[in-house]
Amino acid sequence: MKIPLAWLQLTREKVRFLIALAGISFADLLMFMQLGFKTALLNSAVRMHQNIEGDVFLLSPQSMALISMTNFSSRRLYEALSVEGVESITPIYVGFANWRNPVEKNTRQIMVIGVNPKDNVFDLPGLDESFDRIKLPDVMLFDDQSRPEYGQVAEIFNSGKEVKTELANRQITVGGLFSLGTTFGADGNIITSDLNFLRLFPNRKKGLIDIGVIHLQPNTNSDAVIATLKNKLNEGDVLVLSRDEFINYEREYWETSTPVGFVFGLGTIMGLIVGTVIVYQILYTDVADHLPEYATLKAMGYSDNYLLVLVFQQAIILACIGFIPGLVFSTLLYQSAANATGLPIFMTKSLIFFVYVLTLLMCCFSGAIAVSKLKSADPADIF
Repeated sequence: MKIPLAWLQLTREKVRFLIALAGISFADLLMFMQLGFKTALLNSAVRMHQNIEGDVFLLSPQSMALISMTNFSSRRLYEALSVEGVESITPIYVGFANWRNPVEKNTRQIMVIGVNPKDNVFDLPGLDESFDRIKLPDVMLFDDQSRPEYGQVAEIFNSGKEVKTELANRQITVGGLFSLGTTFGADGNIITSDLNFLRLFPNRKKGLIDIGVIHLQPNTNSDAVIATLKNKLNEGDVLVLSRDEFINYEREYWETSTPVGFVFGLGTIMGLIVGTVIVYQILYTDVADHLPEYATLKAMGYSDNYLLVLVFQQAIILACIGFIPGLVFSTLLYQSAANATGLPIFMTKSLIFFVYVLTLLMCCFSGAIAVSKLKSADPADIF
């Protein structure tokens, strides 16, 4: 097999070739990190939503996200019980309170979730073993995936020692652990009973809830039930959402209503521009240096299309080889970032494919600009 001319031209100047690969890898690294953080933000924002067992959900139209909930009357949730196909309902309370580190005594805000202790609607590791304990006054369950700034609660609890601290200036006891994880809106989480929640937030009324969870009977047409609920609860004070709509409602807030999504998107575009400029400079310089050779090929009868394909071959080779170290380094940084922040940052096949396609487009676009120099490769002028 003959060695492709495009490969020979790229590797003739080894330092230039390595610089080009480094530039592409750096551009890929920028795109991977920006897209990875954006994906982690959106995935972490819906962690709780994905772990709630329910079919239909009620929210106030004024609620924007978990970090900014607006109460609505639980009467609206109980009205849903009269709809055919509805099996049960569960109200959920959400709030933020100051948690005192039991070791260092400093305070930090933590998300508090209140539910009826008879209805465990969360599918979370470790929750079933200790859920009944929240029936006791001032007993809370602590998320062992919370940020370390909240103290070594899990380590102390697992050692068999009692963990007592303050939450919202009220003495509480940690009765168990569960695993949920941090989000961009909450660094830690607490689950307790609805009565304990109201003790922590005395200004909250029992009849005002944040999320209404509706469970449907088996083999029920959820679309028909949702349509009936929308007609029945049509006073404009509640939103009736399917499970997917409930998850997307939170995701859309972070992606479109906050500057975070725009910033990460802009960072991805900047990485694409950096890579395009680097590849263009490499290819343009290579074409300029080999202009006599291109003119010789034209004199021998090779067409302009052959020369154009030659440059595009170089662009594709740079894209394929430069992508590999960018992928490797990005994967390592993902692991480090996940360990440091607790956010779900991980490499996915769809993300790899998307960045790879962007890399190919970046290099091919640079090659398309660089081939303009070939128009000046006229044998009569060269010789």
